[in-house]
Amino acid sequence: MDTDVASPGGRIFVRRWPGGNERAPIVLLHDSLGSVEQWRDFPRALADATQRDIIAYDRLGFGRSGAREARPSIGFIDEEALVFSAIADALGLARFVLFGHSVGGAMALAIAAAETERCEAVVTESAQAFVEARTLEGIRAAKAAFGDDAQFARLAKWHGDKAGWVLDAWTGVWLSTAFAPWSVDAHLPRIACPVLVIHGERDEFGSTAFPERIARGVRDGRMIVHPCGHVPHRECPADVLRWVAAFLDRE
Repeated sequence: MDTDVASPGGRIFVRRWPGGNERAPIVLLHDSLGSVEQWRDFPRALADATQRDIIAYDRLGFGRSGAREARPSIGFIDEEALVFSAIADALGLARFVLFGHSVGGAMALAIAAAETERCEAVVTESAQAFVEARTLEGIRAAKAAFGDDAQFARLAKWHGDKAGWVLDAWTGVWLSTAFAPWSVDAHLPRIACPVLVIHGERDEFGSTAFPERIARGVRDGRMIVHPCGHVPHRECPADVLRWVAAFLDRE
């Protein structure tokens, strides 16, 4: 089921996959170049594995949500907590679970710290915890790759005429000197719910220092480091589905 909801900055596109019971839905938070469509068949598989509704939304400026003009501020990760609160209110979510990939994982941690009453659990996948040299190297390489017209056309497939903004929103902020001091550290002690931290050993955008820092910093952190890259839900989907279902069944 597709719908649009209002947010402080504009229209947000939301899609929901039914899971068959009344337990708290899982909300998916996409990566820096992501969108609802780019989750592909994972949401349906996750709904089947967990028997929970799955909700995904395009952040403002991405996919089928409204466009943005200005580059995000260096506080964009923390700011998403405010946007998410408005979306959760509009959807009538009394309780929810968060699943965030890459920067969506960092956003999930910021949201969980702000939404201690409503957030039941968090799953981070390949989440950044601070600005690491490997992260910047990966972003620089990706930026250069998108200089190729064919590569840029792949981004435009998902974001249309917003693709240039999407790329700049990622590379421009992360590669700026002003963003260099960022970390998730301030949020971690305030998270009241259990957190499952999934990370790939071969993640080209971050070392295992990221999951170690997150799992150590929260009250109830569980870490899985797997021999894969930056997108475990695409590289080893059966494993991710099993881990998430088992984690939520214990809660």
